[in-house]
Amino acid sequence: MTRTVNRVGERLLANPYLLLALTALFWSGNHVLGRAIAGHIPPFGISMARWLVGAIVLWPFAYRHVRRDWPVIRAHLPVIAFLALSGGALFGAGQYVGLQYTTALNVSVMNSLGPVLIAGAAAILFRDRLAPIQMAGIAVSFAGVLVVVTRGDPNVLAHLSFNIGDLIIMGNMMLWAIYCCVLRFKPRMHWLSFIWTFSAIAGLATLPVHLWEHATGFPFRFDLVTLASIVYVAIFPSILAFLFWNRGVELIGANRSGAFLHLTPIYSAVLASVLLGEHLQLYHLIGFALILAGVRFAARKA
Repeated sequence: MTRTVNRVGERLLANPYLLLALTALFWSGNHVLGRAIAGHIPPFGISMARWLVGAIVLWPFAYRHVRRDWPVIRAHLPVIAFLALSGGALFGAGQYVGLQYTTALNVSVMNSLGPVLIAGAAAILFRDRLAPIQMAGIAVSFAGVLVVVTRGDPNVLAHLSFNIGDLIIMGNMMLWAIYCCVLRFKPRMHWLSFIWTFSAIAGLATLPVHLWEHATGFPFRFDLVTLASIVYVAIFPSILAFLFWNRGVELIGANRSGAFLHLTPIYSAVLASVLLGEHLQLYHLIGFALILAGVRFAARKA
């Protein structure tokens, strides 16, 4: 039985396309859940819980690998800490804060900007060459984002009346692009060692902000909704999604992996419609089409 489970796990971790498709599904569920619990569970609290609970769940499986990899962890702690703070603590909390003010569907559509932002971040940070056609793709994708955040109404842009949640999510996606680019420096170690260290750092970094959040009048409500939410976010969009994403990037690269973010709006359109009563609007379709067209241009070689 154990041998069969190990064999299935090895096959799964060797298939980047299935890993990345599942990642998009888990993150889509996180967007829908984050919107559903807005106002009920504090955003920094749920972000802290997802990582700390994840680290606790992983510890019985990870401690042998962490002990063996400790010299590598200690030698590369600045890189691991940066990845945990950018891709875990800040990005995770930003998602939940943004979902206090905008819809799960909007967040998922704007996730489609990820591949273009990754290409742009790689060009700025590491001087990866960006051809004119790729720059044009970035411009087209940005136009698609503007369509979404303005709800297709040019007057919103003219009066700079953006939804604060959309702006938070856009900034969050820029942070995600940096995280994906810096993943190239992730040290070689067992995946359990990395995910556990990542989760522990991200959770501890979010804890002080949650304590402030609690002190200012937004504490946890310890009920069934809170418990079920913590269990979901700790296992699926945290442990499994980050394991699958990191492995997918390792196998086929950040730029090709980024294309799978386009599955997120498709999953979210179904989930948000069924669970939240949100509906796909024309401006969502126009914005998504522009973003997808821009990404196709940006993915071309010079």
